[in-house]
Amino acid sequence: MSKGIGKLFQIGIAKESTRGTAQSSATYWPAFSDAAPEEKIENAVDVQSYGVIEDSVSQTRIKNWMEGVINAPLTDQSLPLILLSLLGTDTPTLHAGETTVYDHAITVAQNAQHQSLTLFVHDPLAAQDYSHALSVIHKIDLEYALKDFVKYSAAIMGQQGAQKSTFSPSQSAENRFVPQYLTFKVAANLAGLNAASAIAIRNLKLTIDDNIESQDVLGNIAPADFLNKEFKIEGTLEAIWQNESDFKTNAIANTPQAMRLDLINSAITLGSAAHPEIKIDLAKVYFTEFSRPIKTKDLVYQTLKFKASYSISDAQMVKITCTNTIASY
Repeated sequence: MSKGIGKLFQIGIAKESTRGTAQSSATYWPAFSDAAPEEKIENAVDVQSYGVIEDSVSQTRIKNWMEGVINAPLTDQSLPLILLSLLGTDTPTLHAGETTVYDHAITVAQNAQHQSLTLFVHDPLAAQDYSHALSVIHKIDLEYALKDFVKYSAAIMGQQGAQKSTFSPSQSAENRFVPQYLTFKVAANLAGLNAASAIAIRNLKLTIDDNIESQDVLGNIAPADFLNKEFKIEGTLEAIWQNESDFKTNAIANTPQAMRLDLINSAITLGSAAHPEIKIDLAKVYFTEFSRPIKTKDLVYQTLKFKASYSISDAQMVKITCTNTIASY
């Protein structure tokens, strides 16, 4: 019996051409730190009276699906596909001054069916691989922290796994991001972000939630679809306390701000002069909680919670621009 460690497993993803029809092979096999795409089941329990005191006499399967999480570092090529499933729309254009580098503007599609994926699980220990059609990303946590790669945790749902012949994963080298690549800005509006001064922060966590619900139907043990509902973004950040104008003034006055998190891997050159980049612009953010604990022997830091809103004037809540060498997804 084969045994081993989790590093031997591989997880792949591919964009579905037809929703709910599994792709035959993965486009990307992103490197992950841990993953748990689990088969989920629900049973109807027979608890009727049979003249005995035991609690049940049988169970009948009523639902099969997959649900789990993938934890991995942010990368320039596979992450945009995950973000496409979460947000729903990708508009690629050539990066300014380049012929082989592209900017992918990923925005929120105003519908209940954002892009579906096929999730692939390569299990060399059990020698049985699986593909999960109709997989969707329903929430992602982005974590910007010191002394580590910038990371994400993606929650995923999909159909029950179909047994497949052994896959032959081929991982391509992707560019990663570390915290010193981050430029953080706030401004009165989106138009003011380019000229705004950068603010030093200690850490930040951003949660983007698609609020997915499985479409369970009569006549089928599997969900007919996984549909996104209300879209929301919220987060927390920590920064050293140095003045009131960085955050406190706007938090107390309930003044919305535009926010930018711009990761540029300046160590890597794409094309002639471009760099791998993941830029998140939030058009309208409200600070919902402010705290500044004062400890006599420690540096003073401030912690804020924030929530994004849709900006009517900018016609958006969020735009994520990913720069890489992929022409289209």
